[in-house]
Amino acid sequence: MSSLPDRVDPLFLEFQLAVAGRYSIDRELGRGGMGVVYLARDVQLDRPVAIKLLPPERALDGALRERFLREARLAAKLSHPNIIPIFAVDEAETFVFYVMAYVDGETLGERVRARGPMAASEATRVLREVAWALGHAHAQGVVHRDVKPDNIMLERGTGRALVTDFGIAAALGADEGPEVAGTPEYMSPEQALGGELDARSDLYGLGATAYFVCAGRPPFSGARAVDVLAKQVASAAPALSSVGATVPRKLSHLIEKCLAKEPAHRPASAQHLAEQLTLAVEQRREVPAVLRAFVKRDSRLTGPGSLLIGYFLMVGTVPIVLELGALGGVSIFAGTLLGIPFAGMAFAARNIIRRGFSQADVGVAFESEIEQLREEFHSAGRVERKGLEVAAGITAIGAGFTTIALTAMAGIGGEFTSWSLAGAMAPFAGLATLGAILVRQILRGRRPHASPESWAKLWMGKVGRAAFAVARKLGARPAAGASTTHRATEMAIGMAAGELFASLPKSTQKALGDVPAIVDNLQKDATSLRTRIDRLNESLGEAGEAAAGPEYAQLRALSEELTERHRKVITTLETTRLNLLRLHAGAATVDGLTTHFDLADEVSNEVRRLLEARGEVERYLKFPSPARPTPV
Repeated sequence: MSSLPDRVDPLFLEFQLAVAGRYSIDRELGRGGMGVVYLARDVQLDRPVAIKLLPPERALDGALRERFLREARLAAKLSHPNIIPIFAVDEAETFVFYVMAYVDGETLGERVRARGPMAASEATRVLREVAWALGHAHAQGVVHRDVKPDNIMLERGTGRALVTDFGIAAALGADEGPEVAGTPEYMSPEQALGGELDARSDLYGLGATAYFVCAGRPPFSGARAVDVLAKQVASAAPALSSVGATVPRKLSHLIEKCLAKEPAHRPASAQHLAEQLTLAVEQRREVPAVLRAFVKRDSRLTGPGSLLIGYFLMVGTVPIVLELGALGGVSIFAGTLLGIPFAGMAFAARNIIRRGFSQADVGVAFESEIEQLREEFHSAGRVERKGLEVAAGITAIGAGFTTIALTAMAGIGGEFTSWSLAGAMAPFAGLATLGAILVRQILRGRRPHASPESWAKLWMGKVGRAAFAVARKLGARPAAGASTTHRATEMAIGMAAGELFASLPKSTQKALGDVPAIVDNLQKDATSLRTRIDRLNESLGEAGEAAAGPEYAQLRALSEELTERHRKVITTLETTRLNLLRLHAGAATVDGLTTHFDLADEVSNEVRRLLEARGEVERYLKFPSPARPTPV
């Protein structure tokens, strides 16, 4: 405890004299329109407490004094792990105050203002805890009326979120107009208009708080309070992506729903919102260590050895050109430059398969890594700038082609070209190529998620599929008891079908045609359908009881249609696997199965046509809201 307060404040002295023997005041923690907060010790129980004092000039108003005491005593009945408990509500001479637990930490507002927006995972956890607290209060008939970052404490050490000041804003400002009864940046439209408030008004405040936590700024701001209130009533909140915030679609959608202008379009309750946030947390699956290592290290061909191989190839091409001619030299150069990295990819894929994983699992791991890195990048307040990076890439390509051209010219010789000129310039052009590549890599390093995005495109595209195909032909098989990660049913069936096809004789594979492509398309179709079904069901679930209304009839019908189509695709994929198994066991012939594979291909084409015809649903599902009309 400090021996003296920071300054001799008359209010401090008077209040200490009034509560002497009961509370020993240490220092002022803060003050605002709703009063002064002091750090003190409860003398009898010998514990630190925080005391909130009603401003003395306002305590003289008898009606306001009674309202403050009534609201504080009502809030004191709340008992929840995420609500700061109120120990006492009392009066001493002319002073009115309440005593609450002291939380060692900082407010959510202080945390964001000091260190910038939170990562989506941390923000989701904090918001869920606040939603739990509000849900408990609402169940007891208590509405907060001033949910904002500065009324949420983060406990030091544990990071636990605790809500304070339930009902106090309304108690102090109910007769003073909306500018006193809340905070403009976090005030619901109905509160700004002076309308009747209920639990849904708190959800709007939580949505605005969530926006601030993810973006580092509230959804609306202005020089005057009246300007902010006008925006709260009439303007839609800017999309989080438009202010540089990158958050998962699920969280972004929940924030948008909380910020709906109409209370009926917000989540059904704080408890329901907490449940949706819980789903968002649980959907962030843990990626096995093998896949994390692959994504971070083994999938990349960016080590010093790769650059040295490129340089020696450029220099070594010169004598090859002299021996075989320009065309032969360049062909060998290009073939080696592409062949060595591809061989590295095939061996890396072989290791992944032997550990029990597939190309689809690699895609899941890349998505997780990219999302995490993107969140960290934007949480530091950084903005992506790609101009210099693109320029360095173009320079690298130009210098590379120049190197090849000079090398070829040196080999051709003739009246207009000499070995001394072209041969001397080729190494410098090669060095310029490597320099430009290094500059581009340094610039890309400032965007940590850029590199895995590029490698993900390579591994999940045609080159990656070819590398896994070669790995399987090299005899890669999952080891017995190999670790597995979560994979959807369609991924598991597709992986099994691919392995069965790879085990068939070459002649049988050739007679079957492009069955791997059919399996791959069916797997992608099933994944796409599953994603759309999940998003539709999320939209219907978040609508609560309103989802049973006629305005949601088309969405319900569409969900049933897509579910039935997904079942058909899975059945076709499963039948394909079983037919390949029969071929492998000699219980079926190629001729007898050709028709089935043709039908499987047609099923895939039907799904693709269906999804293309439902393009308007995609636009609707980007941010579904009951406020919007259902798609036709």
